[in-house]
This record gives sequence, C-alpha cells and structure tokens, in this order.
Amino acid sequence: MPTMSVKEVWFADDRIFIETYNGEKLSQSLKWYPRLAGATEVQRTAFRLSSIGIHWEQLDEDVSFESFRYKNE
Repeated sequence: MPTMSVKEVWFADDRIFIETYNGEKLSQSLKWYPRLAGATEVQRTAFRLSSIGIHWEQLDEDVSFESFRYKNE
C-alpha cells in the first residue's frame, strides 16, 4: 500500500478528519478512540505525524492513516 502523506488533521463534532497532500479528505468516528473523544482541544492538537499515522504522546493514543480507509459510521 502506498504511503499516505497527510497535511492537515482536525476534529469536528464526533469525528477526526485528515486531508492528504493530493486533496483527499477522510474521516472516522471518535467512538473508536475514547481518549480522543474525551480530550480537550489543547490535548487533541498536541499530536505528531509519522509515516504511518498520528500520535498523541500526552493521551498515549495512536491512529494509523490506514484506519481512515476502513468503513465506519
């Protein structure tokens, strides 16, 4: 599977969104990530991108870019 290059991460309502450098926008429900669902805005924005996903050190949470391809509600 090709590497996904993400340029933006944001939250709206009960979802996490990403946008890739080629303009693709993907999202998934926060119901799969209770630590992110209960986090403050400051905690949610304190992430780091890697070649495979998003990591929140303070929350001890990781979300893979591949998981945005899964069908979810």
